[in-house]
Amino acid sequence: MFSKSASAQLRKQFWTSFGKSFPRKWILYNTQIKDFSFKFVANQKQAMVCLDIESFDTAKNQLLFEQIIDLKNILLEEYLPEAIFDDKYTLDTGKEIHRIYVVHHQKFNIHDKNTWQLAYEFFNKNMPQFEQFYEDFEDFIKQVIY
Repeated sequence: MFSKSASAQLRKQFWTSFGKSFPRKWILYNTQIKDFSFKFVANQKQAMVCLDIESFDTAKNQLLFEQIIDLKNILLEEYLPEAIFDDKYTLDTGKEIHRIYVVHHQKFNIHDKNTWQLAYEFFNKNMPQFEQFYEDFEDFIKQVIY
């Protein structure tokens, strides 16, 4: 069991080490669509790469999610065959969002440094695929809200 401060220090060390191991500029929040962002998730249970659609405007959320659903076969066949599409993903905070994500299937716990390297490699393999998908279909995705 880790204290809150020890856990926070390990999380900071995890992300710093990832940034040093795989230095590059990720898209993440720079999609030019408010509340439509790519995220790395790493916690005591799992590691994931995600595309989150989480605006307070539920109509906008639904339109964006439906655009991604229209591209689902392409995303699965050409970019991320293990992507999961969740129309009602519940965050730890209780907030419900639309999430498209890929789960790291290896043993992972952010508190276990021995599991970090495989998670870093998973992130570095899958997030660029997600980003490339977005770059290839950005205009199509954006057309429903602009």
